[in-house]
Amino acid sequence: MSNKKIKSALISVFDKTGLEPLLERLISQGVILFSTGGTETFIRNLGHPVNAVEELTGYPSILGGRVKTLHPKVFGGILNRSSVPNDQSELEQFEIPAFDLIVVDLYPFEKTVAGNATESEIIEKIDIGGIALIRAAAKNFKDVFCISNKEDYASFIDLYDASNGAPDLAHRKAFALKAFHTSSHYDTAIFNYFDDKQAHLKLSVGTSKVLRYGENPHQKGRFFGALADLLEQVHGKEISYNNLLDIDAAVNLMLEFYEGKPAFGILKHNNACGFAIRETLAEAYQAALAADPVSAFGGVLICNKTMDFETAQAVHTLFCEVVIAPHYDEKALELLKQKKNRILLIQKQTLLPEQTVRTCLNGYLVQDRDSKTDQKEDLTQVTEVKPTEAEITDLLFASKISKHTKSNTIILAKDQQLLASGTGQTSRVDALHQAINKAKSFGFELEGAVMASDAFFPFPDCVEIANKEGIHAVIQPGGSIKDKDSIAYCDAHQMTMVFTGIRHFKH
Repeated sequence: MSNKKIKSALISVFDKTGLEPLLERLISQGVILFSTGGTETFIRNLGHPVNAVEELTGYPSILGGRVKTLHPKVFGGILNRSSVPNDQSELEQFEIPAFDLIVVDLYPFEKTVAGNATESEIIEKIDIGGIALIRAAAKNFKDVFCISNKEDYASFIDLYDASNGAPDLAHRKAFALKAFHTSSHYDTAIFNYFDDKQAHLKLSVGTSKVLRYGENPHQKGRFFGALADLLEQVHGKEISYNNLLDIDAAVNLMLEFYEGKPAFGILKHNNACGFAIRETLAEAYQAALAADPVSAFGGVLICNKTMDFETAQAVHTLFCEVVIAPHYDEKALELLKQKKNRILLIQKQTLLPEQTVRTCLNGYLVQDRDSKTDQKEDLTQVTEVKPTEAEITDLLFASKISKHTKSNTIILAKDQQLLASGTGQTSRVDALHQAINKAKSFGFELEGAVMASDAFFPFPDCVEIANKEGIHAVIQPGGSIKDKDSIAYCDAHQMTMVFTGIRHFKH
């Protein structure tokens, strides 16, 4: 079977952007055009000949434009099979022209929903005829070429020219795949709008990227999503699966500190090994690095202010996989680019999905993102000793970091600097011992430090251990049936403790 030449096209698009070059190419090759409504008017205004669908069907556009192309003379022209003699005889019997190309751009349903439109406005943006055209053309891809996205106009023109107007079967099928993705994605968006109780899980992500491999070299990996909307890569090697997990952890953590004084974080295996707030970004980096200069090797670095040259000079001496900043000074960027594999990212926005999704057994777990940030007004003083303003600042600082650290976790902090963390331990006592030992190993004095826990203390052992190390201020969610034991110990030893009432498990 030879490649079928495109001789006629039915065009029905909402957005006319980029359509003119496509029309000119088709017209120049003698392709007969059919259209309706605003698209027909657009084509006529360009001075091109076009056949009105209404003249073909014998029916005008009715019901306020809801019904225009839904007619056997349209869909017969799309769904007929050139290899089936009976199909061709019926086309001749009912005077139905065969269509070789369908071009559709759907009503912007998702954009309308995002724009806080009324329900009636949203309903009217549910495309019926366009979806039907796309599905029919994609089903009959051997005979009909389907363009379902205006972003594909340019690639089609290149293909059209290269094939002398007769695209081969492989390209027809590839565009049919795109068409079915367009229709399924569109229907998913509509379904999710109606499923306001979120009783079903339907995901459709149009953009994906094949990764070098997954978590380990023997695993395949792919990222689904428009990463470029969030982050711009300005230098470095290809981002890996594990890089993405660390970047995700870093971006989520820094959201807690995005406003305010310069803050710098260093993460390794999804947990902060260094974090600090200072008057300058360079000072914040040095304080963050001091918490664990060993783990910082090969880590992911993130800051909340423009990366200046002074900070870049210090960062440049460290081997790190990724650096993330809202902006870079020209000299800072030039310096950091000297390491060819170092990934440099600009964080363009801070908006993240409202829900998280992960596989679990033979299904999926979906939950609201933990968007609660502990604030001063959330704190309940439960001990006789009241925390000082400086202690409250450090307690909230430590609590924010504990929220983004693997459970069970204990965070030790002082003067808005992470001293150490106990991460991912099976007991809270183990997490505390890990944090204490780590802080001491890097020369930190724990007298006057504060302690944060992601969940309540079931026993008073943690506050007792902390007190013996010189830690006298504690923040935790509370909620244990034995809270009174921990409170009693604090009162007996002049410690201060506040409850947040919010647990921040992270598994």
